[in-house]
Amino acid sequence: MNNVHTLCQQFGQILNKKPKVKNGVCSVEIERNLDVTIQGRPSRSELHAEVSFESLDYEGNALNLGETVVLEEEIPGFINILVRNGIFISAIHNHWLYTKPNILYIHFQSVEPPLNFARKVAEAFKVLR
Repeated sequence: MNNVHTLCQQFGQILNKKPKVKNGVCSVEIERNLDVTIQGRPSRSELHAEVSFESLDYEGNALNLGETVVLEEEIPGFINILVRNGIFISAIHNHWLYTKPNILYIHFQSVEPPLNFARKVAEAFKVLR
């Protein structure tokens, strides 16, 4: 279990955020600084990303999962980097109706060493504003 905590600290450093471990899952939350309204009301509650890993095996591979809110115009650049780096895009969808600007959520995943995943995701996040 200690190995997961050490790995989680390194995972957080790569993503430049403080990680947490709960029930064997290492996760990092990243706030997106977007000016969004939902039904004409300002919203800050849903404007984040979460990147995590769990189910670490003896070979150093883990189930790596991520989700982030994105603006429509950010989608091509973000997805291109993830796909180029071998990360699966599992969903692109909206959570809310009547948002301005239009925001969508991208889910992505891989099974590989978590620090490799974190580096790939950090690269993709650089194209987001």
